[in-house]
Amino acid sequence: MKIKNYINGEYVNPISNNWIENYNPSIGEVYGQLPDSNSQDVEIAYKAAETAFQSWSETTLDERSQILSKIAKLIIEKLPELAMAEAKDNGKPIHVAKSIDIPRASANFQFFANAITQFASEAHESVGQNAINFTLRQPIGVVGCISPWNLPLYLFTWKIAPAIAAGNCVVAKPSEITPMTAYLLGEILTEAGLPKGVLNIIHGLGTTTGQAIVEHPNIKAISFTGGTKTGVHIAKVAAPMFKKLSLELGGKNPAIIFSDCDYNEMLQTTVRSSFANQGQICLCGSRIFVEASIYQKFKTDFIAAVCKLKVGSPFNNNTDIGALVSKTHLNKVKSYVDNAEQYGGKVVFGGNLVAVESSENGYYLEPTIIEVNDNSCILNQEEIFGPVVTIMPFNEESEVLAMANDVSYGLSATLWTNDLKRTMRVSKQLDAGIVWVNTWLLRDLRTPFGGMKNSGVGREGGLEALRFFTEPKNICIKYN
Repeated sequence: MKIKNYINGEYVNPISNNWIENYNPSIGEVYGQLPDSNSQDVEIAYKAAETAFQSWSETTLDERSQILSKIAKLIIEKLPELAMAEAKDNGKPIHVAKSIDIPRASANFQFFANAITQFASEAHESVGQNAINFTLRQPIGVVGCISPWNLPLYLFTWKIAPAIAAGNCVVAKPSEITPMTAYLLGEILTEAGLPKGVLNIIHGLGTTTGQAIVEHPNIKAISFTGGTKTGVHIAKVAAPMFKKLSLELGGKNPAIIFSDCDYNEMLQTTVRSSFANQGQICLCGSRIFVEASIYQKFKTDFIAAVCKLKVGSPFNNNTDIGALVSKTHLNKVKSYVDNAEQYGGKVVFGGNLVAVESSENGYYLEPTIIEVNDNSCILNQEEIFGPVVTIMPFNEESEVLAMANDVSYGLSATLWTNDLKRTMRVSKQLDAGIVWVNTWLLRDLRTPFGGMKNSGVGREGGLEALRFFTEPKNICIKYN
């Protein structure tokens, strides 16, 4: 099957007629092709977006809201097809795609369909000066959205929905590793009546297609989710061009467990926060710190619980852990496990490749637990981004807080305690854009989302996203 670009409301081949192989990670085989787009394709998409901008930016909020709501509805109507495509393309269990990824993609559109109707500007009366100031929030123009492979449609829609809700037109690039659901979205956009050129979906490599979007002189903002190294490169290119930037990058998130927690709930949730989506979520708790008084019990119980996780085909509803997204990524993750002792760790569970029946060439790895005794080791400092976690004991609150913050990332953290005073102290001092207390990945789409340090720049979600995709303009009127 050949995936095509979606430009100006039509599916089209790349100008070069060059193609990239698309793999099914669950069986390790090519099952299709996608465009190897270049700057010419991006320029055509830009021109379509530029042409559509004036009309789209002047549509009423009600009209935009209705179209986004229609897209949300159609995504749910096509949920089985989209979930199947996501599982095949990404390797994630199909039940996860059905219950989380595709519903969340729909929710993204529905949320911003509602949010844009409530997005208000400010006015300030200058008392004694006979003047009033008010602020317009105007769409930027043509913007670029580049999304990752771990939550393909989920994070693709997280960017494009607020962008078009705010009145912008978009040139968007999904990951070349997982392009299928973004391709299928084009049909939905057409059926929903989104005007031609408002959203253009270009497939290709980050180094060519993505680079062309980032360096385009008239694409005025870039929203990117992905690796920190790529984020650094984007910033170097885009910042001197004075583009607006939103960069949601990597994470090396601590899970901090105190002895006064609700133990059974903590254990169950920590298994999920460690290995959901094969550990390929930037929010997974990959560094687990456990208070020394319960450390041995936790270690024993955690291993016993993880042992029950089933590694298998994404299309088996009993599968807990599917395939990693690519052979290259599998090799990267496995290299950390193979060198664990050299890095100062000890594998206490897992770490082996798994041969799944009828899918022996798929990219499967056992969930892996590595015990470490030094937070400065590579295993605790570098983002592995797979089904691999480290465990380590601590004695004092100040000790674990220092270790939690002693990393170059600052995306999220999880805290397990029933001490309210400790909750407030530790949450406030953690270097993280989001802190979950006695839960994990409980999301409210109204809240700002993003990280500190090498985890990124800016915030997405809620009104923060609408602020990013608009330019504030102050107007001051003096009167007699």
